[in-house]
Amino acid sequence: MQQHRHTASTAPEHVRDDHDHDRGLAHDLAVMQQRRRALGLLAGLAGLGGLSLMGCGGGGSDAGSTTTGSSSSSGATGSTGSTGTATTSSCTVIPEETAGPYPGDGSNSNGSGVTNALALSGIVRSDIRGSIGTASGTAGGVPLTLTLKLVNTGSSCADLSGYAIYLWHCDREGRYSLYSASVINENYLRGVQSTGSDGTVSFTTIFPGCYDGRMPHMHFEVYKSASTATSYANKIKTSQIAFPTDVCTTVYSTASGYSSSLTNFNRITFATDNVFSDGYTTQLATLSGDVTNGYAATLTVGIAA
Repeated sequence: MQQHRHTASTAPEHVRDDHDHDRGLAHDLAVMQQRRRALGLLAGLAGLGGLSLMGCGGGGSDAGSTTTGSSSSSGATGSTGSTGTATTSSCTVIPEETAGPYPGDGSNSNGSGVTNALALSGIVRSDIRGSIGTASGTAGGVPLTLTLKLVNTGSSCADLSGYAIYLWHCDREGRYSLYSASVINENYLRGVQSTGSDGTVSFTTIFPGCYDGRMPHMHFEVYKSASTATSYANKIKTSQIAFPTDVCTTVYSTASGYSSSLTNFNRITFATDNVFSDGYTTQLATLSGDVTNGYAATLTVGIAA
């Protein structure tokens, strides 16, 4: 299994500027590598079925549980992409991933002090395209509605209601609010939602850009409740969401404002990405829609609750 690696030399300006003070990134990657090496050994002992699960899904602690699906765009083991149809009759734990250098959850600084968007009034919201508080910027881009379904892998994939999910990602220019120099005073594309009785949350956002050195992605953290979603210290899961390559190509080549994303996207693959290179099947969102009308994305997130 290929280990995650960090390639700062290929990162854009905002990545190079901020990695120096991100003390948690190296630690997170080391922990993640140890975890996945251990899971790989367990998969080997579990036999061929378990090994297949680890290789395709990026790792999961429930060796007997899988998530199945089919789609039009290949990349991970099997066929995956924008037209996939996932089942929720079975599920697997989504891999733990690094929060990266731009979490805005109180775990690091943007150079001016500790940055914690979770402490902002109004951070619990479904539409995250605009900034809140004293900031007033709005992120432009192709509209995207993201629906995440949180399920318990330890209880027959039962829906988990009352949990909170904190979502954040870069804008179409590849910048992160609160960190990148030109948008350091903005806080858009960050928000918290509580799961309903069906275990789902829904965010209205934009299709993320692609910055140099990473495949397009979104970050999220899971908390026991909205009342505990105030600091990284309370999170129970951190992971990332991947997007089908065919949709990325369509958006970046036809939508306004994504020209730099297309250039960056053409230089990266899932195989060379430092997070998704060891598997991303359980992290790949299913998408429908188009550039003109916007997209809808869905992903089932399994955790051992």
